[in-house]
Amino acid sequence: MSDNYIFLDYFQLGGAILLILINIILSLWLRLGLEKSLLIASLRMVIQLLLIGYILEWLFNLSNAWLVISIALLMATIAGISAVNRTSRRFPSIYWRSLISVLISSFLITNLSVAGIIKVEPWYNPQYLIPLLGMILGNTLTGISLGLDKFMDNLVKNRHQVETLLSLGATRWEATHQEVTSAITTGMIPIINSMMVMGLVSLPGMMTGQILAGANPLNAVRYQVVITFSIASACALGTLMIVLLAWIALTTPNHQLKISILYNTKKN
Repeated sequence: MSDNYIFLDYFQLGGAILLILINIILSLWLRLGLEKSLLIASLRMVIQLLLIGYILEWLFNLSNAWLVISIALLMATIAGISAVNRTSRRFPSIYWRSLISVLISSFLITNLSVAGIIKVEPWYNPQYLIPLLGMILGNTLTGISLGLDKFMDNLVKNRHQVETLLSLGATRWEATHQEVTSAITTGMIPIINSMMVMGLVSLPGMMTGQILAGANPLNAVRYQVVITFSIASACALGTLMIVLLAWIALTTPNHQLKISILYNTKKN
């Protein structure tokens, strides 16, 4: 760690927490009704980050392969559930399909990045594996939830058009191809937009963190490039998988739609 690194104590952390008062004051002034949500979100964020900080410190000291894998599986499971919880519609097997998409895309790309590109020894070194996996999971679950929600929404909105094509002899792929590609595109838009302005409008969190910790800026940029491409790849793969798995669930081999198994989770 660089000699220029400034250690933050809990008093300084408390000073930063007071900044959320700006949001709360604005909410009260404009009567947005967000005060409770802001307080709960702030409290959860601080507790969760402090908890994961202690866990990671303990995990780094142990550096046990099975323990690291267990933590990684737990993170992926939470991500898979969270991706579905963000959607407005569901179908019976949606959770395990989301979990499969998250696990395969995030674990594959993380392993390629850690072992194949960065060449970490050992490959399960939690200092590299857990933070990289966390960043990949966070972005992948966003892509998965957006793509999944868009696909189900497309099928409902374009149901008559799709069924007309099916009745005229089109296969289920031909009839729903537009809905599939639109959903995959939607899932990839956030990471593409982020990459477009990276370095010009925004400085990525990982790179900023490394620089604040005293790393050479150019070395921090190299790590950021690797991580950003890893995130983009995992996001694309995860979105593709969940949309195709949803497509399999919502269509039949006999080229019919199964819209009836969809149910809306929004309260009227």
